[in-house]
Amino acid sequence: MEIPKKMRAARMHEIGGPLVVDEVDVPCPGDDDVLVRVRSCGIVPNLANVQRLFASIFPNLPLPPLPAIFGLDPAGEIVHVGCNVKGLRVGDRVYVNPMRVCDSCTHCVDGNYSSCEYYTFNGYFGFSPKSKEIYERYPSGGFAEYMKAPSYAVVKIPKDMSFDEAARLGYVGTAYAGLRRAKVGPESTVLIDGASGTLGLGGVISALALGAGRVFGVARDRALLREVKAIAPHRIDVWSTHDGSSVDWIREMTGGKGVDVAIECLPLGAPPEQFLACLNSVRRGGVMVNVSGVIVDVPISVADLAIKCVSLVGSTWFEPREAREMTALAGSGLLDLSIFEHKAFGLDQIDDAITNMESRHGGFTNYVIHP
Repeated sequence: MEIPKKMRAARMHEIGGPLVVDEVDVPCPGDDDVLVRVRSCGIVPNLANVQRLFASIFPNLPLPPLPAIFGLDPAGEIVHVGCNVKGLRVGDRVYVNPMRVCDSCTHCVDGNYSSCEYYTFNGYFGFSPKSKEIYERYPSGGFAEYMKAPSYAVVKIPKDMSFDEAARLGYVGTAYAGLRRAKVGPESTVLIDGASGTLGLGGVISALALGAGRVFGVARDRALLREVKAIAPHRIDVWSTHDGSSVDWIREMTGGKGVDVAIECLPLGAPPEQFLACLNSVRRGGVMVNVSGVIVDVPISVADLAIKCVSLVGSTWFEPREAREMTALAGSGLLDLSIFEHKAFGLDQIDDAITNMESRHGGFTNYVIHP
């Protein structure tokens, strides 16, 4: 397959500045890498905040080097395979997990990549100063015609999964991994807080795919919640926070016990009161998983957690094995990605696409770039 020397890429030249489409060199993959022709790349709803505010809110956590090529959720086909790569071929349709790690520490060897000290989001931001070393090797994300990626981050997608659907796997996978950490199964009752949002909808369909018997969705927008319930009316119940206390509702729906598992999927800047409502909806011995955008301190009674034997778990993104599980569940029809409405834009329209996300149809709209 002939690979050009140059490609088009949307780059941010200054913090908070617009994304400018430039002609740049096609990345040169290493022996353990693959080169992917990007066909679709999801736009993270929080991207504008990361571009404008991340450096001031988290000054010790690095962004990709400027001029930066963002793009967190790429999908496409492999056009080159490094000489050390096994199990992947030119022409394979793949999703590229943006997670980057050292791939040599004990955590990585055990497949627990999220515990690696070098954990970094390619095309988004890093989680420690050590991410700067990762960005030296993998500086660019999916808002470009081509990108290189380590083979451990690449997962094949089913033939009937579109590239646009694959470009949503990141936000689905974030919720999916949180539910897996809480060991959700057929006997579980699950609360998805923020159920109508981009992350929350991923939690809803993931809970269904994992077999949860009852799924409770809490959010604000009543109309969107009705659409959430329509995904599986016999297994999903919904509640708007405009109608009163979600804690009281959960207690009523569960005979006073509370849910087995709650997953917090609130957007950036959500109030701590809603976080606490989610935590207080968990039964004795249950688990709450936090993957949300609550960035302020929350007053939690640790004594209450101990007395009730409630576990509070933090979860970020997902492991490669979980990406494989999701593609298998989607291929079998258990993980239903057909609920999403795709809105595609070209690279030249990328700033318009990011701006238009404010008018999206809750989490049902999937905004993607076709480089």
